Formats: sequence, C-alpha cells, structure tokens
Amino acid sequence: MLKTMTLQGFTGQQPAPGVLDLPRSPQKLPFTSEAESEASMSEASSEDLVPPLEADEAPDRDEEEAAKKKKKKSKGLANMFSVFTKGRKKKSQPSSAETEGDSESKSGPAGRLPTVEELKADLEHGRLEAAGPLLALERELQAAMAAGGMNEEELLRRQSKVEALYVLLRDQVLGLLRRPLEVAPERLRQALAVLAEQEREDRAAAAAGPGPSALAATRPRRWLQLWRRGVAQAAKERLDQRPAAAAEGRTEAERAFLHMGRTVKEDLEAVVERLKPLFPAEFAVVAAYAESYHEHFAAQLADLAQFELSERDTYVLLVWVQNLYPNDVINSPKLAGELQGVRLGSLLSPKQIRLLEATFLSNQVASVKELMARALELESQRWTQDVAPQRLDGRCHSELAIDVIQIISQGQAKAESITLDLGAQMKHMLLVELAAFLKSYQRAFDEFLERSKQLRNYRANVIANINNCLSFRMFVDQKWQTPQDLPSHLLSPLEELKSRGVDTLLQSLFGVLKPLFKRFTQTRWAAPAQTLEEIISVVGERLPEFSELQDCFREELMEVVHLHLVKEYIVRLSKRRLVLKTAEQQQQLAGHILADAELIQRFCTQNGSPATWLHRALPMLAEIIRLQDPSAIKIEVATYATWYPDFSKGHLSAVLAIKGNLSSSEFRAIRSILDIHTGAREPSKSLFSLIKVG
Repeated sequence: MLKTMTLQGFTGQQPAPGVLDLPRSPQKLPFTSEAESEASMSEASSEDLVPPLEADEAPDRDEEEAAKKKKKKSKGLANMFSVFTKGRKKKSQPSSAETEGDSESKSGPAGRLPTVEELKADLEHGRLEAAGPLLALERELQAAMAAGGMNEEELLRRQSKVEALYVLLRDQVLGLLRRPLEVAPERLRQALAVLAEQEREDRAAAAAGPGPSALAATRPRRWLQLWRRGVAQAAKERLDQRPAAAAEGRTEAERAFLHMGRTVKEDLEAVVERLKPLFPAEFAVVAAYAESYHEHFAAQLADLAQFELSERDTYVLLVWVQNLYPNDVINSPKLAGELQGVRLGSLLSPKQIRLLEATFLSNQVASVKELMARALELESQRWTQDVAPQRLDGRCHSELAIDVIQIISQGQAKAESITLDLGAQMKHMLLVELAAFLKSYQRAFDEFLERSKQLRNYRANVIANINNCLSFRMFVDQKWQTPQDLPSHLLSPLEELKSRGVDTLLQSLFGVLKPLFKRFTQTRWAAPAQTLEEIISVVGERLPEFSELQDCFREELMEVVHLHLVKEYIVRLSKRRLVLKTAEQQQQLAGHILADAELIQRFCTQNGSPATWLHRALPMLAEIIRLQDPSAIKIEVATYATWYPDFSKGHLSAVLAIKGNLSSSEFRAIRSILDIHTGAREPSKSLFSLIKVG
C-alpha cells in the first residue's frame, strides 16, 4: 500500500528539498472574513416582487417639508421601507447599549402582534427574535386572504411590508452565517434556528402546492441555497488569496498548491471542530464546505493543467492530486470520518491525469538518462586524467555506481510517491535505460583499457571499475527480481566489463608464466615438480597486487588463475613430444601429474579459488595414462567426457599419443568411445575448448 505522505513532512528528493513543506497558515478562516458578497445573497429581493404602494395615512405637511431638507436616502431597502414611515411620526431610535441589552422583540400589549414598524426596528437592530412574529404576520396575511373580506390591493400592500421585513431578516441571518466563527454560539444558534424554520415553511408550501391566490408567490425563499452559495463564495475568496511568501526555490505553482492544500485542510478541520456541533444535522455543514472547497480547488488545478508546466510543477501537481490531497487532506485523522460519505472525487479528470502522468514519465526518463550520461562522462574524464581512485576499506572505490543507483532510485521513488501503479510503469522504463547505460559504460571502459595502458593509475582504476560491478549486481538483484532471466540479460555488459578487467590485470602475470610452462616440454618432463613449484612461487608473489579487489572478485580472479594453470599444464601434455613405450614409464608420469595436480589444487584453494570443477581434470588424465587395459581406458575416457563435455577426439588423441604401446586398432577403438558422448551436454564452463590441438 502506498504510504501516506504528511503535508508537514513531505519534502521530495527531486525537485529540491522542501518542495512540499507546508508553512503554518494564519488562523483567519474564510468564513471569518469581513468582506461580504451582497450579490450572492440578494437574490429574490422583494423589491422585484412588490410594486410601490400608497401610504396608510396622509402625511403631515410639516414633517414632509422637513424631510425635503434632509439628504436623500439611497435606493433599495430604504425606499422599500418608505411604506412604513409615510404619515407616521418617527420614534426615537434606541441607543447601542439599549440594543445590546434588549434581547426581546418589542411588542405591543399582551395578545397582539408587534406592528410592522416595531418589527422593522427590531430587525434593523439585529433582534432575530422578530422572526417568530414576522412568520405570524405572514400566516395572518394568508388567513385574511383565505377568509376574504379584504380587497386585493390591500392584501398586496400588506404583503409588500411583510416581504420587506423578510429581506431584512434574510440579510441579518445570512450575514451572521457568512462569518460564523466571529459570532457567539448562542447568536449563531438563533440564526440557524431561523434558517431551519424558513426551510420548514418552504417545504410546507411546496407540499401544499400552488393555489388560487391574490398574493404574489414568495415561497420557496431558498435561504439554504443562498447560504450554500455564500459558503462557495467564501471558499473562492479563501483559496484565491495570494499565498504567503514561501521558502526560496519554490515556483509560483508550488506556492499555489501548498497554499490551497493547507487552506482546505485547516479550514475543514475548523468546520468539523467548531461549526458542526452548532449546525443542524440536515444542513450537512461539513459536506457543504468540503464540496465548495473541493470544487474551487479542482477548478484552479484544472485551469493550471491547461498550461505547459515545468518538469518540477508537473510532478508536484500529480503528487497533490494523486497522493497528498486524497491521503493527507481528505483522509487525515480529523477529516476521514467526517468526509466518508461525501463524494468529492478526484481534483482532475482521468484524461487530464493520464496526460500529466505521460508527461511526467517522459520528463523523468529523459532526466534520468541525462544524469547517468553526465555521471559516466565525469568518471571517464577522471580515468583519462590519471586521477587515482578513492580507497574505501582497503578497496579501490568509484562513485559511479553509487551515483547511477541514486539517480535511478530517486526517479523510481518520485513515481511511487504519486501512485504505485505509476511507479510500476516507471520501473520498466528505468530498466530499459539502465541496460542502455551499462552498454555505454562497457564501451567507455573498453576504450580506456585500450588507450590508457601507460597511465600510472591504470591498474587501480581497472580494479575500481571491476569493484563497481558488485554494486550494480546487488542493485539489480534487489530491484528487479522478476522475470528470472532479466537480471542476467541486463548484467551481461557488466560481466563483459569484469572479464575484460580481470584479463587485463592478469595479462602481465600470464606473460611471465609462459616460458616457465615451456620447460615441461623442453626438459621432456624430467623434473616437472620443480618447474611447477617455481610457477606457483611466481603466482604467489604477484597475488598481493589484487588485494584491492572486492573479495568476490578476488575469488573470481583466482578461479581464472586456477583455470590458467590447469589449462597450460594440459597444453604441455598435448604437445605430442613425449612418447612412453612402457607401462612403468607411463605410471611414473601419471604419478608426477597426480602430485602436480595436488599442488595446483591446494595452492589455488588456499588462495580463494572456488573452481572445484577443475579438481578432476588432471587426476583423470593421469589415470588414462596409467591404465593399460583398453577397456578400462574406454571407461575412464567416457567418464572424463561426462565431466568435461568439450573434451574432443583431438584432445584424446594428443593424450593417447603419450602411450606408445597402444596398437592402431586399440587407439581407434578408444577414440570411438567419444562418438557416443559427443554432444551429450553443453559444458557449463570451458576448459578444453580453450586448448588448441594439432
């Protein structure tokens, strides 16, 4: 399962560290902003529903003259409420202290509803208790209409007054709900209760259905919808705020992602902790805010995705859309349970995500390829400039393997930090690039071997590059375990590089040994033990030259030495210059070969050679030379060919030539035994295929 990256902890490897660290945001939340959006809340204004009406009473002339001297009021609610003031003397307005202390709506004597003017005064001073009497006035008006006895003009005039009061009440209620965290809990509960009551009245009116009426249709008022629009506007204002100054090195897009992601998380947590306990369950306050924030966040990202993003911004955008937002925001400990039933979906469409992922993969592969090529170029320059390799734990060390492994690992990790599926796609693509890189590495190393033999640090750099193969081999074995044949195919350039390097290191040693091996035939095997001891001594003196190889490669080098000693010994036996006609002579030579075989095996094994497959090569040849019975020789040859499938008739003829007492028919009969075993199986390792015979 993909591990969730926390918003605070995610830093990324490439791009630069800190790319996704979230700074703490100020605690001012969108629904505590002082700015209000009148446009979103002023739909269904009763000014549009109600025509101008005549006043109840004739206006007083003195009062009318005084009004002309005053500054004209703005249109809107002031004009609408002119129906309340015409022909009536103005009452003195309560002081602010009186307003704050008066928690009850002013009403007339017990048993009667407050007048329109009283309700207007209450609402202008924010007394939400006026909602109940206002609803009673609305119902009284409906009852009067149903009872008849009141003309249509009077009904509409009274309705206009009621609707004007509802405009005041609506603005008071929605104004409080625009800034819910600034409102005292009891005050907020009052506003929510009024909103809930209006929703119930809307549902009741909808259930009753339209009927013949002289009154204008005013329900449903849809205040809950207006509240939700206010939430959406608050989310937009909050997310559209300019991000705070961020750490150096972040792009503008990164700052926007961080700002919006952090804002969504912190604001929704505040809704859960502080608003949900106060809001009625049917308002689904958490879902309302979550959907609004999600929609605006998604719209912003969708717009951003239309542009040609940088490699870094493409990566950060995918991380937010595919990992951080769903895992660290929506499924954060405080929000996961609350948003479980809210269907928010993805921030981007599947098509947009696929396009961005394709761009990311292409960018990442190109980046990895470029970085690996640059690392190889720098390493090659060090070789040709004769820079000595580092020594680490007594071994020649190169940083090339570490650099390349880190480049590939970071590319893989970046893809997996988006989704595991994208990581799987990246893994296959990086495998192809690694294979191509290793071939380039092999070619560069071959060129170095051919052109730089005269350099002082030539052998040390050869050893360092051989040691590199271990790091690459371990990385491939751990990273790509399937399919089974893939690592061997991928590592073939490394095997070639290692073999060429080992051959180069041993070239001078084998050159020294060549004249010593010639002594076997030059002396006609007169003193083979002395010759072999001298050969072993020379090899032993040269072995410290290879001490800076990794242990596994020093063992492989010793296997090559072991193979060389056995092969050259057999070459000298196969020169056809030694013919022994008696059984005693043949038995004596077989004894020398057995002793030499024991010396070679003991020396090579003590120095780390793992080539146990070579242990039978010389002793079994000695047995073929010792045996006199043709049938026994046939059996031994057949067994030998089983152990060494590349043992041919030519090789057998060269060995049988030593046995000068074999008849031609016996010679042919023994050779024919290989007709049965030829091609029985392919040799896993070569011995006789390395030996040319005439």
